[in-house]
Amino acid sequence: MKFEDLLLEIGGFGRFQILILFILCLPRINLPMHFLLHNFLAATPSHHCAIPHQEAFVNLTMEEVLLISIPREPDGTFRSCEMFSQPQFHLLLNSSLQPENNSIIQHCQHGWVYDHSQFTSTISTQWDLVCEQRGLNQATATFFFIGVTMGAVVFGYLSDSMLAIMRTLTGVALSGVSLIVLPLGMEWVDIQHRTFSGILTSIFWSIGNMLLAMVAYLVREWHWLLVAVTGPCLLSIVCLWWVPESARWLIANGKVKQAHRHLLRCARMNGRKDFAVSPEALRRMATDKKPGGSYSYISLFRTPVLRKISLCSGAVWFGVAFSYYGMSMNLTGFGLNMYLSQFVFGVIEIPAKMIMYVVMNRAGRRQSQAWALILTGLCIGANVIIPKPFTSLRSVVAIMGKGFSEAAFTAVFLYTSELYPTVLRQNGMGYTSFVARLGGALAPLVFLLDEVWRSLPEVTYCGVAVCCGSVAFLLPETLNAHLPEGIEDVEKAQVKGPPQISAPEGMPLQSLLK
Repeated sequence: MKFEDLLLEIGGFGRFQILILFILCLPRINLPMHFLLHNFLAATPSHHCAIPHQEAFVNLTMEEVLLISIPREPDGTFRSCEMFSQPQFHLLLNSSLQPENNSIIQHCQHGWVYDHSQFTSTISTQWDLVCEQRGLNQATATFFFIGVTMGAVVFGYLSDSMLAIMRTLTGVALSGVSLIVLPLGMEWVDIQHRTFSGILTSIFWSIGNMLLAMVAYLVREWHWLLVAVTGPCLLSIVCLWWVPESARWLIANGKVKQAHRHLLRCARMNGRKDFAVSPEALRRMATDKKPGGSYSYISLFRTPVLRKISLCSGAVWFGVAFSYYGMSMNLTGFGLNMYLSQFVFGVIEIPAKMIMYVVMNRAGRRQSQAWALILTGLCIGANVIIPKPFTSLRSVVAIMGKGFSEAAFTAVFLYTSELYPTVLRQNGMGYTSFVARLGGALAPLVFLLDEVWRSLPEVTYCGVAVCCGSVAFLLPETLNAHLPEGIEDVEKAQVKGPPQISAPEGMPLQSLLK
């Protein structure tokens, strides 16, 4: 007897499941508003070295002062991190005669002047996290994704140390919300609606993406922006408090009385008032649960099949998160306005997820996961080859890549939840999420590689996505399979097609449970 058979009796997708999914979807809106907040919280507007006032500048316009004080890039723009040690007045006569003597060029000595037309303030402008301090700016995103208190040590000498601590703790808290939402919703629905529930909760992530763009557009000061995206978290706390624990997990862990109470509640809400099952019958349904036994992260690697699943799924999660956040945190690299890029990226995710719903039910989880991630990498790599002047083409390829990236992220949550048994599902999701956070933590730091070679970050994202996507081909298929309850279900599983009801023909399922 499997839990899916029990779901058929209490209603596998009724009012109870719809209400749970709706409640779980509300916290999902909050997640991207923090996971991608770094794009606006730490945005670096155009800037140049601050130039101290001199008597010789009295009759000069600001443009002329910049001309004689700051060297230019080959494209004619002023450099952001360097200035002349002495004013070069001869440039007023011929600005094209840029000095070739690097000895008269030095780093900024008096701070920076920022363009405030797009942002009133960011952490970059408040603490001058530019030029030599640029790595510290990217590190604020890393602190969020790693979720450890080392941020306070690294940033100890800065006045923004509290920011580092709070962003770190925020990452720790939100990672828990991210982990429980999809598995908890999926474990309450039947096989036919499992993909739908995963796609539905994922769509609310995209809605949060779009809301972040709108909120950031309206709130340009980073302190108030942080308040604006954090306030709704209170609603998420209230919502999650109501959601019942997974009856599937409770049964697998021997907590049958609690499971029995939730099952009866589900049956009543779904109009199955004739449903009756005793706690003793639920105890007989628990599989692979040894008396006094316990499971930990080590259990993910003890048996051959689970070990292979854990190693391969870890690699896939790393590639998905690494490439996703690599694209999501490079809003200025595709020729669009930052706010528009964020909004468009959110919009494109919704049709990508709807297409993924069809593809995953037709082609299966494994093929969908692998090719979505591989195509993400190929789109990133294509933009390395496409010349910069082809702005429209680069934007189209970037949007396609973002769609494939989100499709890969949508698939990996559902796929991983189906790969692990109930007794280890949260451990498996915790482990893979940890690996994903490593990918998310490294993604913003890879942007610093552009100092070695301008295209090296994109090449890195491309290579990791293609390699990790190929690893997905090694995972077993889970389409139309029962969710495994115990470890032995995973080790002995042979997915051959849609599962059948366990009850013999003509015998009601309730008679087996009484």
